[in-house]
Amino acid sequence: MTTTERWTQAVRQQLGLGRLLPLGGPRDGAWITERAAEAVLRRAALDARGVRLDALRIGLADPESADEPAVLPPPSALPPGPLRMTADLAATASEPLPTTASRLRSALATAAVERLGLTVTDVDLRVTALLDEETEPSSQRVPEPPSAAEAKGTDEIRAATAALAVAGVTRLTATLGHPVHIRELPDATALPHRHVQVELAVNADRRAVEVAREVRAAVSEALTDHPTVAVLISAVD
Repeated sequence: MTTTERWTQAVRQQLGLGRLLPLGGPRDGAWITERAAEAVLRRAALDARGVRLDALRIGLADPESADEPAVLPPPSALPPGPLRMTADLAATASEPLPTTASRLRSALATAAVERLGLTVTDVDLRVTALLDEETEPSSQRVPEPPSAAEAKGTDEIRAATAALAVAGVTRLTATLGHPVHIRELPDATALPHRHVQVELAVNADRRAVEVAREVRAAVSEALTDHPTVAVLISAVD
């Protein structure tokens, strides 16, 4: 890891964003912050009776089997590949703990795949405490990321406008500094080409990875040179 990547990772952790998780496959060019994914997963866990979800982490199931992304990823983002979810939970004794854990595992896996588009292959749960009585688990509200700064520059405005026009995009965000970042990438066999990174929030009613795919297509089409595009989802509203 380079000095820049270590610095970016440290800043990201301080902001409470967690890891940048791949959405879909190597060609999808989309990532979501661990914090945004966690908010969706915790909402899904509320439907599991007699259980309280505590610590939750998501990472690569096997780093050696990860793929190379088709487009430039955000700094220090995890590469596309199968993911493992690990979680601690507290549960009541109203039913066997394996039954409770199985129900929670199913709720988390379904939300990860159907609501977000995460490729989760393993869900490891550990019961760390017993609840005295059946109570409704309290909802843990995830802090909102800072509001986005106004995009500057003609192409940045075009990219921002195209992204906001996609159904399911609720707003642009700027947790990594700027909602739209355009840079030129060197190419050993051709002229330099541009790459656009867009950071945004999506509506919980649409599958996050599908929104990201549409944003990538819309932003690339909106700019005359049709650059490569990566999408980072930092919140699910």
